[in-house]
Amino acid sequence: MNDYAGQHEVISENMTSQITTDLARFVQELKQERKSNFHDGRKAQQHMETCWKQLESSKRRFERDCKEADRAQQYFEKMDADINVTKADVEKARQQAQIRHQMAEDSKADYSSSLQKFNQEQHEYYHTHIPSIFQKIQEMEERRIVRIGESMKTYAEVDRQVIPIIGKCLDGIVKAAEAINQKSDSQLVIEAYKSGFEPPGDIEFEDYTQPMKRTVSDNSLSNSRGDGKPELKFGGKSKGKLWPFIKKNKLSLKLGATPEDFSNLPPEQRRKKLQQKVDELNKEIQKEMDQRDAITKMKDVYLKNPQMGDPASLDHKLTEVSQNIEKLRLEAQKFEAWLAEVEGRLPARGEQARRQSGMYDGQGAPTANSCAQDRESPDGSYTEERSQENEVKVLATDFDDEFDDEEPLPAIGTCKALYTFEGQNEGTISVIEGEILYVIEEDKGDGWTRIRRNEDEEGYVPTSYVEVYLDKNAKGAKTYI
Repeated sequence: MNDYAGQHEVISENMTSQITTDLARFVQELKQERKSNFHDGRKAQQHMETCWKQLESSKRRFERDCKEADRAQQYFEKMDADINVTKADVEKARQQAQIRHQMAEDSKADYSSSLQKFNQEQHEYYHTHIPSIFQKIQEMEERRIVRIGESMKTYAEVDRQVIPIIGKCLDGIVKAAEAINQKSDSQLVIEAYKSGFEPPGDIEFEDYTQPMKRTVSDNSLSNSRGDGKPELKFGGKSKGKLWPFIKKNKLSLKLGATPEDFSNLPPEQRRKKLQQKVDELNKEIQKEMDQRDAITKMKDVYLKNPQMGDPASLDHKLTEVSQNIEKLRLEAQKFEAWLAEVEGRLPARGEQARRQSGMYDGQGAPTANSCAQDRESPDGSYTEERSQENEVKVLATDFDDEFDDEEPLPAIGTCKALYTFEGQNEGTISVIEGEILYVIEEDKGDGWTRIRRNEDEEGYVPTSYVEVYLDKNAKGAKTYI
């Protein structure tokens, strides 16, 4: 499975280096080119609008001048026909009519020139500029389509390169699955968790008709003190501890937290995370060392020039920085050890654990039987209540809790969701803003509150996302969070 996941990481890295990076750069180039083409289009359209406005202006001026020339001509004819008007007034009206006619002719020539220019610009706009811009956009889109096809082809080649290895990984998975032996696995669990205790023998009949002769068999659970054999006491706490099917308190893990050594990740991802953490710690160490050097230099300056400051005032800061450097170095060493373990420079913890487990399994049964004969109470008698309680307690804690039938925790109050929370991690629960739910466990200081919606839905939500109302018999007050 790790090799299979590693091949997918190889595909991801190759796609990033061979496809994604180039496509991102190509997309930026296309955006700039598209922006430039649209800018040219808007510029050509604005030029056409300007030419149209000039044409309209010259046309209105020509129309106005023609009307004024007609009015001037009519006025001159009227003055010329009137016998009461002096010759000077008639000459003035004639000159005014000539001027208006000349202005109309000039406006006509200007209008004709503007119209010819507009028609020429319009022809170039619709037959040259706009087709050219659309042609550039089309070529750009065609290049984009070709690049997408090349990227798909590259992806196929990248995927094809790892198909043989993935096939071998799948064959290995099938082979490993076929090699599973449920009997052997069950026996391994039995060997790992067996107690080593032997069942007690039959209890013999004690004849109370003879007052002073109460005999106890040697193979009963309680032996006489004079024989020096252990005396097992039933009753009390040890009696219940003999059975693994008892109810036990479940350790409530605040799920969603990542292990410090990133052991929940595949090997390659875990190596990358550990390497990233080591690099971050080294940067912090270097930063602290630079700060220490700066403080040291400042202290030397104070020593040479006491009027600038007290050198002793920097001792506390220097000590604090040195302690931080030491803490960071220890932290870096811890992560470097985990990184070395992942990279194969150190033996895996699992192998050490198996070696220790094998050693303990070989010694487990004799120890369980022999340690019971080495302890006696102060009065010479023997009790095994504590040893039974300790050893069987391990069984009760580690035993699979599939047989448990625990009752749900009682509600200690209610809460109202202040915000919507998407519970994506295991152990969390999704809530909607304004929803009312039951509180079954308060925040223990880790920022999570355990709530229940109904009998089948419960989990943890961030404490800052809810407003909690505790029952008076539970806390005696209303708490706003």
